[in-house]
Amino acid sequence: MSLDAYLTIGIFVATIAGLIRYQSRPAVVFGVALLVLVGLNLVSREQLLSSMSNPGLVTLVLLILCSFALEKTRLLRVIASKVIVSSYNSTWIRLFGVTALSSAMLNNTAVVATLLSPIRNNPHHVASKLLLPLSYAAILGGTLTLIGTSTNLIVNSLYIDATSKSLSFFSFTAVGIMLVVGCGLVLRLASRWLPNIEHKETCSRGYFIDAKVIAGSELIGRSVEDNGLRHLESLFLVEVVRDGRLISPVTPTEVLLLNDRLIFSGDITKMMQLSQFSGLEMFAEKNGLLDSNLTEVVIKQESVLIDKTLKGSGFRALFDAAVVAIRRDGEEISGKLGEVVIKAGDFLILAVGEDFKSRRNISKNFIVISGVEPEVRINGAKAWLSIGGFVFTIALAATGVIEMLQGMLLLLGVLIFSKCLNVNEVVRRFPVDIWLIVSTAILLSHALVNTGVVDLVAHWVNSTTDKDHLYLALILVYVATWLMTELITNNAAAALMFPIAYSIALGFGVDILPFVMTVAFAASGSFISPYGYQTNLMVYNAGNYRIIDFIKVGLPVSLTYGVIVLMAVPVFFPF
Repeated sequence: MSLDAYLTIGIFVATIAGLIRYQSRPAVVFGVALLVLVGLNLVSREQLLSSMSNPGLVTLVLLILCSFALEKTRLLRVIASKVIVSSYNSTWIRLFGVTALSSAMLNNTAVVATLLSPIRNNPHHVASKLLLPLSYAAILGGTLTLIGTSTNLIVNSLYIDATSKSLSFFSFTAVGIMLVVGCGLVLRLASRWLPNIEHKETCSRGYFIDAKVIAGSELIGRSVEDNGLRHLESLFLVEVVRDGRLISPVTPTEVLLLNDRLIFSGDITKMMQLSQFSGLEMFAEKNGLLDSNLTEVVIKQESVLIDKTLKGSGFRALFDAAVVAIRRDGEEISGKLGEVVIKAGDFLILAVGEDFKSRRNISKNFIVISGVEPEVRINGAKAWLSIGGFVFTIALAATGVIEMLQGMLLLLGVLIFSKCLNVNEVVRRFPVDIWLIVSTAILLSHALVNTGVVDLVAHWVNSTTDKDHLYLALILVYVATWLMTELITNNAAAALMFPIAYSIALGFGVDILPFVMTVAFAASGSFISPYGYQTNLMVYNAGNYRIIDFIKVGLPVSLTYGVIVLMAVPVFFPF
């Protein structure tokens, strides 16, 4: 081997080691790898530029940006209002089905974030019996389509770079359906092992929002439950004033009438949710609201705050916000907050300043649960445009009428010009981390080819194995990808395992597609660790879970998932 080959292998191994050591900062690790590759001239300038403008990567970025408009509509909240009923079995099935189908088309993080609050505040079932199935359903639903999860799109980006061909919208669907059905059945049986933990409500109920039902409202003649008023995010319907008579508590079956005054309590910054209900006029008190700017966030795995104290991190300067309270594993922490060491998954209640929502580092460090941008909720024609435009574009792309990249670019332009999205929001929430990870992974693949490492691995596989070992190699690729997913997150695992799987396929002289699809599915198979997949982290603290809960429920699901993938992929994607 040449010196360049040794250097490239060293960079590859060092990247994996760096991701394991610095799990909270995958973008930094990949960024360093990119600089080293360029600095040592292991890739050309043309390859550097092409990796950053890869069609699959650009499509992924555009898809993420367009999905921001959907997050601001009532779509997911309307869906959430239909999920929870008094029967646990019925609720479980509805929750699993709705989450899986929604995640097949929408960002699964947004789906889980929207359903968190209704589940935590529902009057029928303890949240711990539903939140873990919620996360697993989102993961499984993401395997149904090309756009179901960023992992699929990342693998597609690498596949385009290697073959100049793209996977189709429904390439994942056949195996995905088997995974949703098979793992769903196992998950339902394993749900009996979920802990029964009562949720302790910690929201402030000190402020009230007064809203009036006016003529022509869609709420008239329908119950509180049917209108979705019991599933609002951080707002609670506590009483109804009707003809001078007070109705409290308000039952789910209470039918609303014209001129009813609805009294809500909770997070005042979430009051703009009410504007999404036709014919509901708000009368909000504006004086003396000391906590009107409270915002709940979850610390991301890649946050710069991990393992730092609030005092030592310079929190106020970084985010224009002060921490009011911290909650870990469902327990509120008070006292010397400045000395608390931040961990991934911690819930923070923030008192935010005017510049908080304009800071570009918010989405990199936090999953925002509530209260950041109440003024950007959209409804009416803009909501229909956002939802209809997204569905129409996906339908055209799925049927081959237009390319996904072209469709998403046109849709983004329409959303910006119609003010469903604004340029500042797009810039602030631009997925820089994903862009850097994928472009570096593509560049690393180029380096492996340039220095002959791919040919070397292919030759080694060809000379030391035969076709009888082909299925064994597929199993090893799956296991290695799955382990990396549990250790260093799904996107990084897919990005790093693709060139290895590609080299092995070349060595056997077979079609690379079965190995590519195995990497894609294995990278989404995180069910045992709360840190391997972002939705797992979101429900970890919200449900007061312990790691043993993930193992008890996730292990049988993970084994089922692996068996289905390894049996189905060679059938639908023959060698």
